[in-house]
Amino acid sequence: MPTVAQSTETDWVSRFADDVIAESERRAPGKPVVVASGISPSGPIHLGNLREVMTPHLVGDEIRRRGYEVRHLISWDDYDRYRKVPAGVPGVDGTWNEHIGKPLTSVPAPAGSAHPNWAEHFKAQLIESLAELGVEYDGISQTEKYLAGTYREQILHAMRHRGEIDAILGRYRTKDKAAAGPGQGKKPQQKKVDEAELEAAEGSGAADEDDGGGSAGYFPYKPYCGNEGCGKDLTTVTAYDDETTELTYVCQECGFGETVLLSEFNRGKLVWKIDWPMRWAYEGVIFEPSGVDHQSPGSSFVVGGQIVREIFDGVQPIGPMYAFVGISGMAKMSSSKGGVPTPADALRIMEAPLLRWLYARRRPNQSFKIAFDQEIQRLYDEWDALERKIADGSVQAADAAAYTRATGTASGELPRTPHPLPYRTLASVVDVTAGAEEQTLRILSELDPADPLTSLDEARPRLDRAENWITTQVPAEARTVVRDEPDRELLDSLDEQTREGLRLLLADLDAHWSLDGLTTLVYGVPKVLAGLAPDARPTPELKAAQRSFFAVLYRLLVSRDTGPRLPTLLLAVGAERVRTLLGG
Repeated sequence: MPTVAQSTETDWVSRFADDVIAESERRAPGKPVVVASGISPSGPIHLGNLREVMTPHLVGDEIRRRGYEVRHLISWDDYDRYRKVPAGVPGVDGTWNEHIGKPLTSVPAPAGSAHPNWAEHFKAQLIESLAELGVEYDGISQTEKYLAGTYREQILHAMRHRGEIDAILGRYRTKDKAAAGPGQGKKPQQKKVDEAELEAAEGSGAADEDDGGGSAGYFPYKPYCGNEGCGKDLTTVTAYDDETTELTYVCQECGFGETVLLSEFNRGKLVWKIDWPMRWAYEGVIFEPSGVDHQSPGSSFVVGGQIVREIFDGVQPIGPMYAFVGISGMAKMSSSKGGVPTPADALRIMEAPLLRWLYARRRPNQSFKIAFDQEIQRLYDEWDALERKIADGSVQAADAAAYTRATGTASGELPRTPHPLPYRTLASVVDVTAGAEEQTLRILSELDPADPLTSLDEARPRLDRAENWITTQVPAEARTVVRDEPDRELLDSLDEQTREGLRLLLADLDAHWSLDGLTTLVYGVPKVLAGLAPDARPTPELKAAQRSFFAVLYRLLVSRDTGPRLPTLLLAVGAERVRTLLGG
């Protein structure tokens, strides 16, 4: 494995690792370096959310490579309120609306799920993907922490200092109102997350959370209702005594009210803008990125910096902003839960190193797209070209670093395909053969006579990913269907020059029966017809002649003007059938 580059000018991961190590040694010398992510399992955890995990993972892994002990905390914000019913989740209907306001761990899982509640259902999907991606972390359930009373002293401290907290928040409430203008709300409208552009948004999912204000004053703590039939956070604190910790609340949903001792009461949580900085201080977080919506004036990260410093006597983490993750051409998939692609969806059509590479090669503040359409073939071509540069030593330092981080971690290399054939070739072969293994092996073994494939297992898992892409992302009408019989009408209508082109192609077919050979042949025939050498440089006129000749071949083979790359298609069809369909 190549050495990770240490250039702070070209390699964003190394640059942040330098800063995090220096900050950790200043704040907590001799202790593990703590990097953190926050994920709310409020619905499908999509590829935008994955940037919340991959950014600290990559930085933390670089620090591990340098010999430091690192803890990557993933806070599962599963004690957040259930805000809304996500659209398109299988096994969920309108009856789930009755659970809005409950903790995510108190909401039933979608019908048919094997998991005990809503949060565990969606956590499980990401946990499996993180294992495949090689992400090591310490998971923290906020439900478990709050119900165990882990943060009791921090909660009581926040309640004692509620006036100071309210004053800090008040500075931004004023700014928000001024910025919003007449008739505008305090909170910016959330960007819609759709298939075109997934927002790499905050992990908490608490964007519309009540900030704790009420007629009795400001309280940074929100109880969940104690009425067994309710259990929601639609409560208002009406009184609190700092000395006795006696707290009284009433539920606006069901009318239930009670007085409890907060020093003994665990069924509630700090509101989000207080909860997050409290955990920074409690866990000693050195590095935690956040989405663009968290870094605007008055947002959770900005306000949290003052809360952690002025209230909890802590230090705000190094916290870069990360940009959006877009999606290129995703089809509607039965495997996609809730209408937005998840890491599991991406890993069905691409190998883990490629997905890691997409996050590693771009700085956090750079947006990028993950391809579910034909663009995935170009991405794989780019990846394979990078591997060739790695092999011959021509790679740039930053590209080598991104490759190393994509293919392995400090713990070792990720599994990879032993005999990696071009993704576009695999997809074309699977398309033509409909996945028939015997035929697929025959074709793939003929691609390179100098290095023949002897078993389909040598081409896996890339072969499986290409097959999944064909079956889930390519519409049925776009699939390749080879003709059963020659198109006699078209053959009879061809001019003499085109007939001569077909004769030249068939005459040299056996001698060029490999991927490279057939590439030379199909591009060379129009050159020979024009009186040129097969290796002549193309001209605009020659390119037009090639396109015209190729269109005839496609119509004769698959009854369309386009299709998979012709050399691959010819190999997939087989020499005998090619001769039949081309009138040989």
